[in-house]
Amino acid sequence: MSNRATMFALNFYNTLYGDVLRKGRKSATIRLGNKTAKYQSGQLVWVTVGQRFGRRHKLFTAILDMVEVKPIKELTPRDIQRENPEFRTKDEVIALLSRVYDLPMDEDTLITIIYFSPVDEYGLDGI
Repeated sequence: MSNRATMFALNFYNTLYGDVLRKGRKSATIRLGNKTAKYQSGQLVWVTVGQRFGRRHKLFTAILDMVEVKPIKELTPRDIQRENPEFRTKDEVIALLSRVYDLPMDEDTLITIIYFSPVDEYGLDGI
């Protein structure tokens, strides 16, 4: 393993997420499978929006508050709302993930929930 620091990004392909991310209404992302080899609590990441293999736009730096792996059936209402403020049910999450990954999903599908908070890089305004 290298001693070099590596910067990771949480990228959102749909630019519609930019607004809810900037306003702090989205504070978690649900990814398919176990992503704990890539993302760990306390890690700093860039939150970006853009297409894969294309130009991406950095919205902000975030700290990963918690990285949790579980099946969809164990999602809480709070998990669901932090992923998407408009969602209320696991079925809505399953429909979203099925579209994003172009794979069939069900309540037993293993997912990783990555909870994050923005890092203010420019001072202590508001403290």
